[in-house]
Amino acid sequence: MAVLHASTFGYLKPTDDQMELMTTCREAAADYAEVIDQFMPDGPDKTYALRQLREVAMWVNIGITRNPDGSARS
Repeated sequence: MAVLHASTFGYLKPTDDQMELMTTCREAAADYAEVIDQFMPDGPDKTYALRQLREVAMWVNIGITRNPDGSARS
């Protein structure tokens, strides 16, 4: 099992530059969600795709604020 960094479950306040990157990525995810919503038929696959996109967007935020070892990115 991988050893998690001590701050893995802590809150790391993003810097202003990180907030800007997070906003850009969040807007891109929202745009893609609109495409999925428009072109996929309603049903469980569409629901799954949108939920996964939401999860990916959250992981992007984590990746922007942390180094690979879980420590805060400065």
